[in-house]
Amino acid sequence: MSFNGSCLCGALRYTVDQPLGPVTACHCTQCRKISGHYVAAAPADWENVTVEGELKWFESSPQARRGFCPNCGSYLFWEEYDGKVYIMAGTLDGDTGLTMDGHIFYADKGDYYRAGQALPCWAQDRGDKEIEP
Repeated sequence: MSFNGSCLCGALRYTVDQPLGPVTACHCTQCRKISGHYVAAAPADWENVTVEGELKWFESSPQARRGFCPNCGSYLFWEEYDGKVYIMAGTLDGDTGLTMDGHIFYADKGDYYRAGQALPCWAQDRGDKEIEP
């Protein structure tokens, strides 16, 4: 099984040649600051990931760094220097078949939302057809 993904502008593409672990939502302050909300990421082994294009890294702490496209700024990867990479689930192409396993650092979340809120889900823009969550 393999997965493909890219940044918004397409200058950076990647392939993962292994099944991905479950998606975990992280609400820590760093994830909120880098993404504008919380992030959802799935783990993979670096040895099974191929990246095409220039990847820029930001060392967000001595234990971790975050990889993004230097052209469009898309946040693609998070790494803890343990041989694993956490792939931002929203950068994966097409249907993934992945499921979310939970929320971490939920105590740090923004005060404007709750996990599992029953909110309207519009197919596209607000006021468009509502779809089931």
